[in-house]
Amino acid sequence: QVLLVESGGGSAQPGGSLRLSCGPSAYIYSSYCMGWFRQAPGKEREGVASIESDGTATYLDSVKGRFTISKDNAKNTLYLQMNSLKPEDTAMYYCAADRRSCLYLSAFRQEYEYWGQGTQVTVSS
Repeated sequence: QVLLVESGGGSAQPGGSLRLSCGPSAYIYSSYCMGWFRQAPGKEREGVASIESDGTATYLDSVKGRFTISKDNAKNTLYLQMNSLKPEDTAMYYCAADRRSCLYLSAFRQEYEYWGQGTQVTVSS
C-alpha cells in the first residue's frame, strides 16, 4: 500500500547532485524510523540510508560521504541529498517509514510499514 510520495528524481551527470523528498505525510510524523531504499533493474532492493527519530543516521557503505539523509519535522518531510553521483547510483528510489526503531527493524530484519511509489534516478553522461 503506497502511503508516501517521493519527488525530486530525474537525470544527472556523473558528479552531479539531486535531492529527493518524501512527504509531507502524517506517516512521517508518527514514525520513529525512516529510510531510503533503491532497486536497480535485475538487482535486489538495498537500503541506502536510514534515520532514527533522534537523528541518528546510517548509510550504505557505497554512499557514505556522498549522500545525506535528513528530515524536517515541521514539514513532516524526509530528504536524501545525493552528491557526487555515479552511474551505479542509477535506480528507482523509495522512501519508507515505520513506527518501530531502525535498530529493531535491522536486528530482526523487519519490513518497513509505510512505503512510497518510488522515483527514478538516472546518472549518465
